[in-house]
Amino acid sequence: MVKKVILSFPAEVSELPLANVLVKQFDVQINILKASIEAGKSGSLFLELHADSDNLESAFVWLEEKGVKISPIASRISYDEQQCIDCGNCASACVSQALTLAKPDWKLKFNPEKCVLCKLCLKTCPLQLFKIEFSE
Repeated sequence: MVKKVILSFPAEVSELPLANVLVKQFDVQINILKASIEAGKSGSLFLELHADSDNLESAFVWLEEKGVKISPIASRISYDEQQCIDCGNCASACVSQALTLAKPDWKLKFNPEKCVLCKLCLKTCPLQLFKIEFSE
């Protein structure tokens, strides 16, 4: 199971090795997509978590016991396919290869499972056709 979440934690939790515990104790693989952490202050982590559902649920219970707020994130990228000229700028900038151009038709393809929401497609599209939408 893969989940994208934002963990918001109070200052007293900022000193805990949250990632280490998730990996070692709950067997959760972590991909840090964005982090705002400073010792002694509240912070947040935008994570993509990979684990079986039981381990993930146990990890969430542990985090909540420590005072960490968990906000599941649903995200999606959208673009105006009708206006797209399939130039490939976005695909060449997409480090996760969620956006690709491939034979035989050389049309832009999007795989949302690979998207890490880096927003490079927004910056590189010459026609500004991309939007990233978040919802909890």
